[in-house]
Amino acid sequence: MIKTLAYVIIILVGLCISPLFVGSLGHVYIAAGEYQIETSLVFAIFGLIIFYSLLQLLEWIIVFTLNLLINSRYLPEQWRKKAAKKHTLTGALALAEEDWPAAEKAMLKGAGKGEIPALNLFAAARAAQHQNKIEQRDEYLAKVAKDPLAHVAAKTSRTRYLLQQGDFNNARETLDTLNPTSKSKAPVLILAQDLYLQQQDWQALKLLLPILKKRKLIEAKELEALTLKTNTSLLFTAMKDSEAELEKCWHWLSNAEKKVPEALTIYAMGLCRYQRKADAIKILNKAIKAGISNALLQSLPEIVNADDDSIRKQLMAHEASQKDNALFHECLAKLAQQTRDIKQAKHHWQTVCEISPTKDAWLALAQIHEQLGDNANAIYCYRKAAKT
Repeated sequence: MIKTLAYVIIILVGLCISPLFVGSLGHVYIAAGEYQIETSLVFAIFGLIIFYSLLQLLEWIIVFTLNLLINSRYLPEQWRKKAAKKHTLTGALALAEEDWPAAEKAMLKGAGKGEIPALNLFAAARAAQHQNKIEQRDEYLAKVAKDPLAHVAAKTSRTRYLLQQGDFNNARETLDTLNPTSKSKAPVLILAQDLYLQQQDWQALKLLLPILKKRKLIEAKELEALTLKTNTSLLFTAMKDSEAELEKCWHWLSNAEKKVPEALTIYAMGLCRYQRKADAIKILNKAIKAGISNALLQSLPEIVNADDDSIRKQLMAHEASQKDNALFHECLAKLAQQTRDIKQAKHHWQTVCEISPTKDAWLALAQIHEQLGDNANAIYCYRKAAKT
């Protein structure tokens, strides 16, 4: 563009000043060896312009010829790359439509000369997974794993697919090679959480939970529920194993986790299992004094017997605040039955039936009436139980 503008300016200047040369044409003499050229100044200028134009034309012809020769040599390669782009686009559209066979076929065709073959192979593996073509899926992922940049992603994908497939053992083997730590990527940690849950590997999950919390990869409520499930499962398993394992697991918990009623009651049951009921009662008394929880109320009748008056005294101290709690009255009714205090048991079972009637509560009240010889009320309670 600049050259063309320069030519136009030169021509216009020439046209403007050419009348000035009409009276004085000037004189140009050029000698080169035996050749001599003598002409006017105006003709020399136009000759130079024409010569330069021919030189530019020759340059363009040479460049065009060279480009044509080079492009013709690499033209098949360009065609293959263009075809790879077309196949990749077709495969992407098939993935969006969930046409898995077409997606797998198109992505494989586009992988050979594609710009990013790893993406094509990942997509083909996904399509194969949806078709339950396990061998082909693993073959595609193995090819991707050869790329150092895609190595971790390939193992992560394989772990996820094995988990979806239900092959937890092989999934765990692959996950262990990724070695989930605080420095691992979020998808690896989430996969580890899901796999540990499926395998019920509570110890591994216990070590993973602080990382999930620190990285904020799990909601607070979900984290709380998962922590509770993990701790109670660990305690329950340790309780069945041995007293040493129970103590080891209990000391593994933090002070806040030890105060959770569900964990505390399992530990108390474990202490009773290994002839340490006095320690269990001491822990339960302390917990009841701190506050009443449904977990404690559900477990107390299984731990406490007729001789444990301290527990009963602690519970009665909360009677005013728990008067509308059906579970509290159910617990007191069962404890009263242990001491054969039928009247107290009747009172609390009646309260349960008034607050939150259930089939079991009506049946328990009916049995109390039978023991007292009140058959009419017993029949009434049985009818209520049948209707509930």
